[in-house]
Formats: sequence, structure tokens, C-alpha cells
Amino acid sequence: MPGPLNAHFLPALVEPAALAGSVCIIIDLLRASTTITHALAAGADRVLPCLEPAEALALRDRLGGDALLGGERGGLRIEGFDLGNAPAEYTPDRVSGRTVIFTTTNGTRAALHARPAAAILVGCLANLSALVEYLAGRPEPIHLIAAGTRGVITMEDCLCAGLIAHRLTAAGHPLGDDDPVRIAIELAQRTGEDPGRILATLRASRGGRNLARLGFDADIEACARIDTHSTVPALTFSPALGPVIGPASV
Repeated sequence: MPGPLNAHFLPALVEPAALAGSVCIIIDLLRASTTITHALAAGADRVLPCLEPAEALALRDRLGGDALLGGERGGLRIEGFDLGNAPAEYTPDRVSGRTVIFTTTNGTRAALHARPAAAILVGCLANLSALVEYLAGRPEPIHLIAAGTRGVITMEDCLCAGLIAHRLTAAGHPLGDDDPVRIAIELAQRTGEDPGRILATLRASRGGRNLARLGFDADIEACARIDTHSTVPALTFSPALGPVIGPASV
């Protein structure tokens, strides 16, 4: 029987221990989830998430070679990093065959919060259909975890969680007992999958307003597009490297 769906509007609203044995979907729609998906779809060998820039720099120095540093603080590329957190920066010419060491304000923290889960995936609108196809029918409980922004709930992540959950209910997954997943689905039903409504909702959201102030409206447009990629990123843990994100195995 397909596993039940649960949603958490911030990582802090679910204890890591409660995620044991489940499948977790990490959602930081604007922009880390979308950027990670773009990077792997563009041929990046792997993405190594780090909590802090200093950790990323130390890992780059340890790995050597042609590892790239990517990420942001306050929405802007970190000084000395090769790439920011804009999906369009992660092109095949730039990242194909390379390791990306990645740190962001919210998304990488959310991913590492879910460490006790049996499987950790990265979800966004860009991989919506591929993600739902990968998840449909799985018997484990499924937890949709929204990254938020600095501990504040954000509408764009809730919308993305709702769109994923709405499709999974159509695939036979029941809802869990708590209300956040129902709230997310209601938001998604009001917006639907209409491109114009999704883009307007993202622009009106906290994350969208922050990006607009920084001049990154093109990133909002990129993150609003459904099914631009078939890649489903999965987070695993390596004894040598720590957390590693690569394409999920079929």
C-alpha cells in the first residue's frame, strides 16, 4: 500500500528522529532545490552540500582538482566562490563532469536535517513529474520538508509541497494525520499548474520578493517552470566525503 503523506513547513517543525524509515523530499524552491536539479541535469558529477562557506572552502582544498564552489549568503554569490545559487549558472559547459561543493542559507541545512531518513530526495517544480513517478506507490511514509527562509515559513515552498502531494494523492497515497499537508494541497489546488498563476504566486512570496529586490527575477521565472528536467537528486552519505547528492538510482 502506498505510504502516507506528511508535510512540514519548516525543518524545525519535525524532529529528525521522527523521519527514520521514511522518504523525505527537501524543498527549497527559490532556489537551492532548483539549482541542485539543474546542476545534476547539466552533467555535474555530484553536489556536496555544506552548512557553512568555511566548510566548503576546506572541502575544496582537501579534494583539490577542479571542484567548483557554489552557493549564496543573503541571496548573493559568496565572495571567492565560482558560482552563486542561480539555476541558469549551472550549464553543461560550466559543471559537466565536475564536483560542485554547495552551501546556501536554507536549503542545505534542510537536507542535512533529514539525515535519519531511509531516503532523502530533492524536489522542485523542474522535476515534478519525474519525482512523483519515482515516488508513486512507495510503501514508506513520505515527508515533504519545506526549507523556509531563516526559520520563517515561505509560500513558495508550501506551494511546491502541495503540488507534489496533490499528484501523489492521485497516485493513491493517503494523507497523514496532521494538517500541514492538507493546507499545502489547498494552496496548490487554488493555484493549479497554470504557469502564470505559479509565477505570480512565486513573485508574491517572501522568497520571490527577496529575489526581486536583488534583481533576480529571471531566477524566479526559472524556478516556476514545471518539468524542465527528469533528474531526481538523492542525498546519501559517504564515509570519505560526508553528504553527497547525485541522481537517484532507478
